[in-house]
Amino acid sequence: MFLLGTATTFAGAFLAACGEAPSEEVAKTEVPVGSAVVLDKFIIAQPTEGEFVAYSSDCPHQHSKITGVDGDTVVCPAHHSVFSIVDGSVIEGPARDPMYPAEATVEGDTVSAK
Repeated sequence: MFLLGTATTFAGAFLAACGEAPSEEVAKTEVPVGSAVVLDKFIIAQPTEGEFVAYSSDCPHQHSKITGVDGDTVVCPAHHSVFSIVDGSVIEGPARDPMYPAEATVEGDTVSAK
């Protein structure tokens, strides 16, 4: 019985992992030009008018959630790493690696990230 339960749990986890990645969306008008919005799992930015990019809100330093937006940068509150919304690069550490890129898709009046 234990082996059957373990196999069922493993199969469910495997299927969930192979499923479609979660996505989030926001109205294009909610993303300021030259800045960004932080959603639950993603950051959606509009570095220049009409150009949308997305990143994971998971900080590459120690995986805290990036929550702060300061103009054209985003800030992780855990250790105050600062990242550029243009390309995700580190402006100020202790983070060494850039933000994790995500896919930004524009459809009609919304922008989604996954």
